[in-house]
Amino acid sequence: EVQLVESGGDLVQAGGSLRLSCAASGFTVDDYAIGWFRQAPGKEREAVSTIYVKDGTTFYADSVKGRFSISSDNAKNTVYLLMNSLKPDDTAVYYCAADLVKSAWWWVQGYDYWGRGTQVTVSS
Repeated sequence: EVQLVESGGDLVQAGGSLRLSCAASGFTVDDYAIGWFRQAPGKEREAVSTIYVKDGTTFYADSVKGRFSISSDNAKNTVYLLMNSLKPDDTAVYYCAADLVKSAWWWVQGYDYWGRGTQVTVSS
């Protein structure tokens, strides 16, 4: 059974840092594009960052460039999102997702499997 489980969400003050984890089971992340998305209340789900695990290619939304960093640990079959210099606008539920065919990295509908999300709240 394919499963993605996010963890690491928390309440943090503006300027702080968090590291989110996305643990995969039932498949090998090396074969997929693994993306992080977020959805704030009343807003559409948006792409944050994606990694092509096999070759390490990464993509970032303009709003997080220079602050967030995506990485993978193949031995643990896990993808991470390190978030620094957090802002209140980063408050959202963060989801990880897997895409086998590597569609446009920002395209929500292109991802085949999704986790249930982890809440990140940044206080001002």
